[in-house]
Formats: sequence, structure tokens, C-alpha cells
Amino acid sequence: MNGGALVVGEALIDEVVELGRVSRYTGGSPANVALGLSRLNVATRLHSAIGDDEDGELIRKHLGESGVIITPDSLTNAPTSKAVATVADDGSATYEFALSWDPVNLGELGAPKIIHAGSLGAFLEPGSDVTNDIVRRGGAAGALITFDPNVRPSLVRDSRKSHKLFEALAFSSHITKLSDEDAEFLFPEKSVNYVLDLLIDGGVTVAGITRGSRGACLASGANRITIPPVKTVVADTVGAGDSFMAALIWALVFRTGGWNGQPISQQQLEDVGGKAALAAAVTVSRPGADLPTLAEIITQLAAV
Repeated sequence: MNGGALVVGEALIDEVVELGRVSRYTGGSPANVALGLSRLNVATRLHSAIGDDEDGELIRKHLGESGVIITPDSLTNAPTSKAVATVADDGSATYEFALSWDPVNLGELGAPKIIHAGSLGAFLEPGSDVTNDIVRRGGAAGALITFDPNVRPSLVRDSRKSHKLFEALAFSSHITKLSDEDAEFLFPEKSVNYVLDLLIDGGVTVAGITRGSRGACLASGANRITIPPVKTVVADTVGAGDSFMAALIWALVFRTGGWNGQPISQQQLEDVGGKAALAAAVTVSRPGADLPTLAEIITQLAAV
């Protein structure tokens, strides 16, 4: 496939056990970004590792309904990864993980306009080598690279190694977006501006840090701005950062017909950041990682 987006990373099942009931939802940050891009009318492929089982079928159906194309090589004989949350009577939850990231390498990348990577797909061995190789080959062929570490500290325990993996991908990316939790894990006690400066000085063209209810900060070249949050009634925050990432990519790379990967102006930062914040607000207004469609974004923009 030429043009569009190639997303590399995990797709998994979030299983919630509460009052004897079991609910299953499709999760995984890269899978959510792929979903968000496809719903914004970006032709999107996902390269992952998904089992040939009931959970894998749930993932394939959910993503396929929104137009995401899962690469044939994503099918694996291993069980589909799962995160199980058991909710107690007092509302507290305990978690168990059955995760693996061992995808086959993707021989033919096509000619995607962007390649997006992140989360466990970037940090968890042995598949992190596959992720890095796809990013390296795609970047050499001219694709724009975007990266969202979405670090899971409980699953990526070697902070020194994870920091090296982060730098390898972050500094080779045109867009790198972190959450404030990511920034604190990777750069303890450092300010938002310190992290943004570090990313920009390291070669990132557009850097961002999302801060939940406090909005987001974006940087490009010498420009630094704060994006205020969009007021909304919050159902939950699942998928908010992924929605911000997908809409940021869409607004910068696809909405206006192209971006050459060079630094952008403060006005452009405000424009793309505002659209990303709007998309995140739509997502948090409803349960689960239910990312907005292009029609919903257009409707919301018309109402502003």
C-alpha cells in the first residue's frame, strides 16, 4: 500500500472481571492509534502479533469494522496478549498480564507516508528489534516517523535499557509524543520544558507532552505552546492519549495534503494541537477507547 499509515505494535485484549461478569475490550496503544487514524479516513495498516484464537478474532473484527487492515503476517500461533483486571467489591482492581511481543519482521513495507510505533512494541523483547528495523527501513525510504512510548513501568522493568530504546526511536522520529507519566518515568524530576528541549535538540521536529486535565504542551523548533484541555464531561480517560496522537498525526500529515517533516510555526502548532485536544475530549466523553470519526471531528469544529 502506498501512502497512508503503517502502525507497528501490540494489539491485546483488556479483560475486566467484575461481580462475576467478564467483559473484553480491544486495547493496546498502537492498535488504538491505528483505529483512530482509520476513523479519520487515513488508510491504515497495523503490523502486530495476534493469535489465531477467540480474542484475536475480537481484535480483528473490532479494527476491521473501522477499516484498519491487519497485515497477514500479524497472525501468530501464540495466544493473543491479554491484560486481566479483577475488580473487588470496594472498586479496587488487581491486574494480571499474559503478554508477549514476538512478531515476524515485515518484508515489504510498501510506501507509507508515515510509520508509527510505540508502547510495548517498542520496548518488549524480542519484538522490539522488529519494531526498530521497520522504523529504520521505513525512515531510510522516506517515511515520516512518529512515536508514542506509552511506557508501562510494571512491564518494562529495566529503566536503563528502556531509556536507550526510547532514545533510539524518539530521536529518529519526526513526531514524538509522551504523556506526563512517560516523562516522569524516563526523566525523573525534570520539567516539561526540559524534556521538550531535550527532544527538539535531539532531532525531533514536533514534540509533545500530554498532561491529562491540564491539557498538553507542544514544541517545534524554537516554538513552545500550551494547549488547553477541551471542556467535556468525562466518562473515563481510556484511549485519550492515543486519540491525541492519532489526531495530531492526521492534522499535521494528512489534513492539509502533506508535511515535509520540517519545523512548524507557532500558529500551526496551535492548530494541530487544538484538533488533537478536541479528539481526546470526544474520546474521554464516552466509555472505553472509542476514538472519534472524521465526521465527528468536523461537527465538533463547526460548534467551536
